[in-house]
Amino acid sequence: MAHAFTADDWPIAACIHGFPTATRDGIPAADAPAEFWAKQFRHLTAEGFRHVELADGWIKPALLSAERRTELLETVAAAGLAVPAVHIARASVIDPVDGEANLAYHHASVDAVAELGAGVYSTGLHRPFTDGQRAALWFWAAQGPVDPNDDRETWDLAVARLREIARHAADRGLTMALELYEDTYLGNADNAMRLVEAIGMDHVGLNPDVGNLIRLQRPVEDWREAYAKTLPHANYWHLKNYTRDEDGAGNFLTSVPSTMRDGLINYRQVIELALEVGYSGVFTMEQYGGDSIGVCGENARYTRGVLSTLID
Repeated sequence: MAHAFTADDWPIAACIHGFPTATRDGIPAADAPAEFWAKQFRHLTAEGFRHVELADGWIKPALLSAERRTELLETVAAAGLAVPAVHIARASVIDPVDGEANLAYHHASVDAVAELGAGVYSTGLHRPFTDGQRAALWFWAAQGPVDPNDDRETWDLAVARLREIARHAADRGLTMALELYEDTYLGNADNAMRLVEAIGMDHVGLNPDVGNLIRLQRPVEDWREAYAKTLPHANYWHLKNYTRDEDGAGNFLTSVPSTMRDGLINYRQVIELALEVGYSGVFTMEQYGGDSIGVCGENARYTRGVLSTLID
């Protein structure tokens, strides 16, 4: 079958989890000189990346002045990179405290992302970490916030507010992707599909980051089933992997980050399935812990190798 790209030119982006959020002098990344930004981007180009996903955990584009957004984009371009997507996290529009403020922040972010020239607005229903998550070695080992089950009013609010953001995104020429994330209304494959279908807009799809689910140190849905359900709805994709071990009785469950090749998910199989169902979006490499940038580079080379076996 025909594909959107070749193995060599398929856009594979790096996440920026490995970027420091402040200079050594304590200046936040958003306020740091462009030279600080350039230094970070050079690490990505050294790993062979031509694309980078900007995320608001590093710099919030909506809070930058127009001049600094231009400076950021110029710095990215000078490093030989392009920005296909921006990811906005931990700003749930149904947060019981900050939901309305987060909605306004999303609207400002849509405009900023459009000005950066990105094509994808990636977000979800993540909420800020709890104290327990911040204290844990791996934040997913502690319980985070939970969207209320069987609460039709909150569900309807999520649909309405996400649809409102989606309309704005469409007006600015952006695709919108909603990321799978534990204990939210995007916390399993069935709920994620139901939410996208309830929003009911063609440019709104899923970011099927099943890695967010298989890392949980509790029983989880089978990754094969989760991908089989969500990939047909995917328009953007975070890829990462974890090793996982359990005793079968639920008395022992553990997970730690791994390369894409070595973790629980067989990405050779999953990428083949994605192409079979017509996936044509960006692959974004994600990694927590250690040399995140280096592992993302290794994962990108692995992904291109897999693509080379699947694309004529």
